[in-house]
This record gives sequence, C-alpha cells and structure tokens, in this order.
Amino acid sequence: MSEAKHYDVIRKPIITEKATMASENGAVVFEVAIDANKPQIKEAVESLFGVKVKAVNTTITKGKVKRFRGKLGKRKDIKKAYVTLVEGNTIDVTTGL
Repeated sequence: MSEAKHYDVIRKPIITEKATMASENGAVVFEVAIDANKPQIKEAVESLFGVKVKAVNTTITKGKVKRFRGKLGKRKDIKKAYVTLVEGNTIDVTTGL
C-alpha cells in the first residue's frame, strides 16, 4: 500500500479525556475511514509512524440527529481505532503528522 493510501485510512488523531487515559496504557486513538479494517489500520500506523502495533480495537460511533437552521440533519458516523503499541513504542500525537 502506498503512503497516500495510509493517509486515507488514518484521518486524524483523537485527543479527548478518554483518549488521554488510554495513552497512559500505551494506546493511541485515531479517527479512521469507515470502511477500513484492522489489518489496514495496523499496516498504516506501522508504516507512517515507524512503530510496532500490538493490537487494534475499533468502534463505530453513530452520528447524532441535530437541528441545522431549524431543519433536522444527521452528523456523519465516525469510526475510531484504539491502537495498542508494543512496549517501548510511542507516538506523540500533539506534534501532528
């Protein structure tokens, strides 16, 4: 897979309270493409950041129904990947890609 494809798989890091707690246990949270699978996510993280991945857990958060200018609309569904790294590997998500 080319590097451009890896950037299509991994959209952006997610920095929330829960993600910060996960990072204390050696995990990093990314927003990924909705159709990406775990082997693709593992390969993308390993090639982009040069680290060894131990496990990948994914979750799909359904978009909420919200009002936009008085009309009902729906936010998009988001897929998150909790990437657990092998001991000794780290990714600093605060610096950017």
